[in-house]
Amino acid sequence: MIISIIAYNLKIAFESIIQNKLRAVLTSLGIIFGVSSVIAMLAIGQGAQEEILEKMKLLGTNNIIIKPIEQKEKKEEPEKENKEEAKEKEKLKSRYSPGLTLNDANSILAVVPQVAKVSPEVMLDVLAIRQGLKREVKLVGVNPDYFTINQFEFTEGGNFNDFAFNNSTSVCIIGYGVRTKLFLAINPIGQMIKCGNNWFKVVGVLKEKNISKENIQNLGIRNYNNDVYIPITTMMMRFGMRNTISRSNLRGGTFYSGGGAIVDIIDRGETPIANQLDRIVVMLKDNTQIKTIAEIINRMLFRKHNQNRDFEIIVPEQLLEQEKKTREIFNIVLGAIASISLIVGGIGIMNIMLASVLERTKEIGVRRAVGAKRRDILLQFLIEAVTLSFSGGIIGIFLGFALSLGIQEITGIKTIISAYSILLSFAVSISVGLIFGITPARRASLQDPIELLRYE
Repeated sequence: MIISIIAYNLKIAFESIIQNKLRAVLTSLGIIFGVSSVIAMLAIGQGAQEEILEKMKLLGTNNIIIKPIEQKEKKEEPEKENKEEAKEKEKLKSRYSPGLTLNDANSILAVVPQVAKVSPEVMLDVLAIRQGLKREVKLVGVNPDYFTINQFEFTEGGNFNDFAFNNSTSVCIIGYGVRTKLFLAINPIGQMIKCGNNWFKVVGVLKEKNISKENIQNLGIRNYNNDVYIPITTMMMRFGMRNTISRSNLRGGTFYSGGGAIVDIIDRGETPIANQLDRIVVMLKDNTQIKTIAEIINRMLFRKHNQNRDFEIIVPEQLLEQEKKTREIFNIVLGAIASISLIVGGIGIMNIMLASVLERTKEIGVRRAVGAKRRDILLQFLIEAVTLSFSGGIIGIFLGFALSLGIQEITGIKTIISAYSILLSFAVSISVGLIFGITPARRASLQDPIELLRYE
C-alpha cells in the first residue's frame, strides 16, 4: 500500500518536472553546484591525505634528519678594534668545528637511548659504466641500517653483510633505474659495475620507488631509483675522506686531521668548514617525544661542534603536520563554499515549491474533495521536492567528477574520488530536498479544501 502511494506520487512529481523543464533545471542549479563542490572538495582532501601518507613513507614519521650548513667567513675591514677582536673569536670557533662526521652519528646512537638506528650518508656524482652502457648516478655511501630506515625493499639479492661493511669490500646495491638501464637483459647479482674509477660487485637490487617530481622538488629528496649504494666504509677508503689531508685542502689554505682539528696553512680570509658526511638520518623507537629528542641532539651537536651552528635539524613529522593543517584549512574553505551553494539551492527549491503550491491550488482542492488525505498531499509535494534535489544531485555527481579531473589536470593537485564522497553526495541532495521541501508540502496539506475549490 505504502509503495503504491509513493509510486503514484513519484509519477505526479515527474509529470510536474517534465511539464516545467526549464524551471526544474534552474531550481536544481544550486544543488548541482553544491554537490559537485562537495565531491571536488572531498576528492582534493583525499588526494592531499594520500600525498601526505606518501611523503610520510618517503621521509619517515619517526625520523630526524641532520644536514650540514656550509659556512664561510668573509674578511672585512672593521671600524673598531673590539669588532675585530669579536670577529677573530668567532673565526677561531669556526676553525675548530669538525663539521658533520661519523663520530657525530656514532655519538647520537650511543648517547640517546630513544634512538633505534642511525644512518650516515656520503654522496658523490659519478658515471656508472657496464659493457659500454653508461648512466649518471648518485653514488651513496651508507650503512646497512639505511635500507631499514628508508623502508626500501629488495627485488633481487639483499643487504650488505657485516663482513662487507667491516672490511670495506667493493660491493654495491643498485636502484631499479640503474638495473633497467645497465642490466636489462641479465640478472645483475654477481655482475661488476664501474663507478668512477672503481669496480663494484652487485649484491642487491632495490624495488622501484614511485617518487613524483613535486615530491623531489618540495621535499628536497632525490630519485632513489638512480642511486648506487656502497658501504660507507668503502666510500671513505676508495674515494677519500673529506677531513683528511689532501693537496686540494693545502691549496685551499686548510686541512683536516682524522680527529677533526684544523691546521691553518694560509689565511685567505675564508675558512671553509668541511663535512665528512652529507646527511645523518636518525630513526627513533617511537615519535611520541620527537621534538624533545631533536632538541637534545641539537644541543649535543652544538657542543661537539664548539658552539658552531654549522648544521640544521629537520623533523619531517613537524613539516608534514604543518602541511596537513594548511590542507585542512583549504578543505574547510571549500566545504564552506559547497555548503553555501547547497543552502542557496535548498532555498531555491523551497521558493519554487511554494510557488508550485500556489499555482496548483485547484488541483490540491480537487484531490482533497475526492478523498485524498492531508498526508497524501504532504507526501506529493515532499516527494516532488526530493525528486528535484535528487535529480540535481545526480547531475552534480557527474559534474563533480569532471571538476575533480579538471582540477588535477590544470593545477596538478592530486584528486581521488571515493565511494564515500558519492554516497555522501546522495545523502546531502536527499536531505536538502527533505529539509527545504517540508515547509511547502506542509503548507499545502493544511489548507481547507473548501477554500481551495473556491480559490480563483
